[in-house]
Amino acid sequence: MKRNRYLLYAISCLQGMIFYGPIATLYRQAAGVSVFQITLIESISLALCIALEIPWGLAAERIGYKTTMVLCSALYLVSKVVFWRAAGFGGFLAERVLLAVVMAGLSGVDVSILCLSCRPEDCHRAMSVYDLLNTAGLLAASLVYARFVGQDYRMAALLTVCSYAAALLLTLPLREVRAPGRRKPAARDFAAALRAAAGDRGLPAFLLATALLGETHQTITVFLSQLQYVRAGLQSAAIGYLYTGVTLAGLLGGFSARAARRLGERRLAALLFGAAAAACLTLAGTASAVWSAVAVLVLRAAFSLYQPLQAAVQNRRVTGPNRATALSVNSAFCSSVGVGANLAFGALAQRRLQSAMLLGAALCLAGLWLLRASGVLRPARDPRR
Repeated sequence: MKRNRYLLYAISCLQGMIFYGPIATLYRQAAGVSVFQITLIESISLALCIALEIPWGLAAERIGYKTTMVLCSALYLVSKVVFWRAAGFGGFLAERVLLAVVMAGLSGVDVSILCLSCRPEDCHRAMSVYDLLNTAGLLAASLVYARFVGQDYRMAALLTVCSYAAALLLTLPLREVRAPGRRKPAARDFAAALRAAAGDRGLPAFLLATALLGETHQTITVFLSQLQYVRAGLQSAAIGYLYTGVTLAGLLGGFSARAARRLGERRLAALLFGAAAAACLTLAGTASAVWSAVAVLVLRAAFSLYQPLQAAVQNRRVTGPNRATALSVNSAFCSSVGVGANLAFGALAQRRLQSAMLLGAALCLAGLWLLRASGVLRPARDPRR
């Protein structure tokens, strides 16, 4: 199924081309949305994701992974059009509602197509390439923004619409894949997947740790970092170039599988969570543009290396035939954590940005403890064997 893999790699790259990424927070503020409103919208979106996980997970198994991918990619394009024209709280809330529908629909579907289109032992590597190309698309978009777009925020949003339209077209030639023994599920299958996840010793703690790191990374690198740069006295053009540099750190995700083989999953994950906590502490304690950029870069690198690892771990813990349903359960759990985390970040940042950064450090340290307690990660192999 090389065709599927290559198409998904291209789709990942195109959907990574978010040209307004360097100024996502500033874009919304210029359109009349406050920092707390931004995080409130994110929380509403995550809550909706949770509500839609069950129906979308069941639908994906019934109508097929390819059909789900096409439908969600079409809605993805519509959400970017709404974002391009949005003004005020209502417009950006509508965009995030659409995005919630998309995220719930794609949850577990794209990675299921990818993993079922390659040998099981190649899944981690495929996920690494998939994430790397998504980051490469974001890098290309940030370079275009810094060099050509500048203060024209709406033009950045329009270019994003174009890249997502191209991604939609590439979903059409995908071939359907089917896990051995997969059948059309009923609601009881989702309940069974929920019981299996809860009964999988260590998996809930692992998912909670993953959610804490993910929400810290998402909130700080996507939203709060721009406020940190403004606090350091930087202008939009400089922020665009810094965003490009930070995006480069995301390419490290391509080395995740190699690092896990060399260090072992346990040691690698511990190093990444520790580095993320240190980065958040640095952001809380500095107003320097240089140190702020370094800290955001470290946080981005840590998450990028962890993302393929956690995806591979989740996939190998799935034992039933309805893979997308099982992964949807995991995603719903992580999203429920994000609802509260987003509101906490927004409330603290509205009062004092440094307090939000300290919260990020605390969440990363809590995630490190949960990882050690979960016991689902593999140690390094004994070189004497």
